[in-house]
This record gives sequence, structure tokens and C-alpha cells, in this order.
Amino acid sequence: MYPESDLIPLSALQHFAFCQRQCAFIHLERIWLENRLTAEGRIMHEHVHQEAHETRKGVRAEFSVALRSLRLGIFGQADVVEFHKDRIRPVEYKRGKPKSDNCDAIQLCAQALCLEEMLDRGISEGMLFYGKTRRRKTISFDAALREETESAARGLHELVCSGKTPEPVYAPRCKSCSFFEVCLPKVLGRRRSVKRYLEKASE
Repeated sequence: MYPESDLIPLSALQHFAFCQRQCAFIHLERIWLENRLTAEGRIMHEHVHQEAHETRKGVRAEFSVALRSLRLGIFGQADVVEFHKDRIRPVEYKRGKPKSDNCDAIQLCAQALCLEEMLDRGISEGMLFYGKTRRRKTISFDAALREETESAARGLHELVCSGKTPEPVYAPRCKSCSFFEVCLPKVLGRRRSVKRYLEKASE
């Protein structure tokens, strides 16, 4: 169990899973840079959070639900939590389209783990709504995703405790990152490659 003073924003898990260097920029160095993509995402979340709750077809939807897990050491909020007769389901809104990695699913699973701890109820699935496709994607909280989420939470706390920003590693996804011009993954990554080559050559 983590004390209240050591809790880290739940959204940092998505940043950590996407790129640990980006996560460090935001949560260690307190830098936030916005581009068109992040601005569109922020506007979408602001629109969702304008509502308080609604009931439709027997399903009660609560908006901007406060979350916390002392076991994982995280806090934050869910965009929407749906209360059905037989289940509870978190819903997270994203600007773009489904990603090839699990960073969004990890964020959603963390919300479910918080709700399970808070409500003492099992939660088997959640939904990711993507603005670009205007469709919901069902995410099953199976054992593998739960372990990946808990591992990410442990890694996030280790990163924050270290106080160190990781070195850049260039990947195609870097091009859409708002930190691209600050991170310089191509330039700095190339320098590291040359340094490693010289070190090996001198052995």
C-alpha cells in the first residue's frame, strides 16, 4: 500500500506505457507541450466532463468519477463510469483511433482496478471510445492486461523515485508526439549510437 503523499496521477500510466521519456518530461520535469492532437484530445475531454450524470435505457452514467488505488499508488478520474444492472464499466474517451500498443488499454484497466478497490466489485471489461472512428472498442480486463497494468504502475513509481529522465529512443510514433522538437530522438539517439560504437571499438 502506498501512502496518500506518494500517489501518482493515473494518466501518467498511459504516458509511461507510450514513452517513458515523455512521461518523465511531464511528471518529473513538469513540462507540457501541446500540438493539434493534444489540443483536440483536451477539448474532447472537456466536453465529456461538462456533464454530471445521465440515465439512458436503464444504465446510469456518472461523469468525471474520482478514482484512487492505494495498492497501485495512483489517483485520477474516469471520463465515464456506467452502472448497469449486472456490471460496472469504465469508459475512456480518446481523440484518435485505436493504437497498435496497449497504452490506452492499460490506462482503462487501471481505472477498473481503482474501481474494484473502491467499490469491492469485480469489473470484467471497459470501453475505449475513439473520436476518429466514432466507435467504442471493448477491452477485456484479463489476467495478462491486469499484470501488464500492475507492472506499469510499479515501473512508473520506480521512474518517479529515480528522478531521472530516460534517454531518447526513436520510433515512428515519435513524429506525432508534442515533445518531438524538445526530445530530439533522432539527433540524440544517433549520438548515443555513435558513442556506443566508439566504446566498443576501443575495447
